[in-house]
Amino acid sequence: MALILFLSGGLACLSCGLAVAQQPYNGPQRTRLILKDGSYQVVTSYRISGKNVVYTSAERGGSQEEIPSNLIDWEATERYQKDHAPGAAQAAQNKVQLDPELQKEEADLRARTPDVAPNLRLPEDTSVLALDTFRGTPELVPLAQSSGELNKQTAHNILKAAINPLSTSHQVVELKGSRSPIQLHVPDGPLYIRVGDDDTDGPSNAFEVNTHGSKQQQAPTGGSDKSTYVIVRCDVRRDVRVVSSFNISMIGTTKRQEDVIPTTVEMLPGGHWMKLTPKEQLDFGEYALMEILSEKEINLGVWDFGVHPNAPENREAIKPQERKKATLGIRKPIE
Repeated sequence: MALILFLSGGLACLSCGLAVAQQPYNGPQRTRLILKDGSYQVVTSYRISGKNVVYTSAERGGSQEEIPSNLIDWEATERYQKDHAPGAAQAAQNKVQLDPELQKEEADLRARTPDVAPNLRLPEDTSVLALDTFRGTPELVPLAQSSGELNKQTAHNILKAAINPLSTSHQVVELKGSRSPIQLHVPDGPLYIRVGDDDTDGPSNAFEVNTHGSKQQQAPTGGSDKSTYVIVRCDVRRDVRVVSSFNISMIGTTKRQEDVIPTTVEMLPGGHWMKLTPKEQLDFGEYALMEILSEKEINLGVWDFGVHPNAPENREAIKPQERKKATLGIRKPIE
């Protein structure tokens, strides 16, 4: 025989584990026993006796009646008790709901810093990053932009140079040192490029100066979704890494170019980030991410990195960190 405990404001069934909170009522207290077929009995009290439930009917003058306990939907009954408990209706009215415009803003903010691995998200203040794995932990590594005349850590600089697609291969960028300061530990990690920024007005915020016949433009807002980005293998020489020209018109074709790594491009939701994934594993060595501005122009400001699994951890690596959940509350007026 099941035991019933009568508590303050309700009762508990020890055999079924159900706790029922009865609501105040003008007259006898009322609640519902909801059956599995969707119907219900309005009762003022009930107890479990063996395989049956003995209840006092509120609809038939307080008569004592019985029903098999396996006919009762206990989950629905408990849910009804919680929804109709004292203060439940007022609590539902007091719930803070975001305005649709605020919800849109919140979604846009998350799109600016999307997750790329568990608890690892892209930052707002860096233009180009690589997803690396060091000792089993995913990390985001910022890539610095540099060339013979550019060396900026965060800004997205453009030093244009024309390339004749029919000319023979020749040196276009020479990077100091035989090894990049950034060394990735996996051969197939994707690169992430921040494209544009809605908080700026585009070209009006950039400046241009002449640099030996080339045009230099600084656009701190990140890359452009109109540009094409490619990974090029560097030719390592004594104390320098050389990036040679390539046939721009062949980018995206099935014909392979020796030093150009084919990639797949994906725009992340929200349109703030471009994901560039190598179609094949990168051999150990030195590489440069290059921006193709048009069919005849490239950006001489490249983002260099190497692939060496035994290299030490990168200093500026961004590690996983749990995102704090936003909490909203009602502030009391100042008296």
